[in-house]
Amino acid sequence: MKEIIKKLFVMQLSYGGITEEMYHFLPDNEKKLLIEKKGKFFVRDEERKKIRVALTGGVFDVLHIGHVVTLLEAKQHGDVLVVAMAQDAHIRKKKREPIHPLDYRRMMVEALKPVDVALAGFENPEKMIEFVGPDAIVYGYDQKDTFRPKGVEIIKLEKKIDDTRFKTAKIIEELGL
Repeated sequence: MKEIIKKLFVMQLSYGGITEEMYHFLPDNEKKLLIEKKGKFFVRDEERKKIRVALTGGVFDVLHIGHVVTLLEAKQHGDVLVVAMAQDAHIRKKKREPIHPLDYRRMMVEALKPVDVALAGFENPEKMIEFVGPDAIVYGYDQKDTFRPKGVEIIKLEKKIDDTRFKTAKIIEELGL
C-alpha cells in the first residue's frame, strides 16, 4: 500500500494534482486513496500520513559525486525524496550564469536513483514547503538551514566528499567556464 501512496503522491507533485484524465485510468483501489479539490485529485490526508516525505534542494548545475552522496543521504530520511531545483534567476542573483538550464538540471537530478521527483523551485521557498508538505527538510553539509517550519524535522547532513575537488564552483573554475 505504501508504494501505491508514494506513486500517487509523486504524480500529485509532478502535475500540481492528478488530472481528471489521469484519474480515470487509475484502478479503483487507487482512486479510493484520493480526494477531489478544484477539479484535480490529491492523496487523502490520512493516506499521506502513511509515508514520510523528505525535501531537499539545490542548484545541481554540474552534477558531481558530492551531489550523489548528498541525495543518497537525504533519501534515508524519507520514503519519498523531493528535490527543489533552484531557478536560473536565483543562480544569476548569486553572480553566476547557469551552465545548464533548469529543465535540463531537473531531468538529470530526477534520473538519479534516490530522487523520486525533482521540481522547479518556487521564487518563495515557503511556497515550495507548503506545496510539498514535507515531514523533513534535509540540508547538505554546506547549506544554511534557513527555513525551519513548525512541525517539520530539520536534518543537517554531515557527510561530504573532498570539497577541495568536488564543488561546482571548483569544477567550473578548473574547466575555465
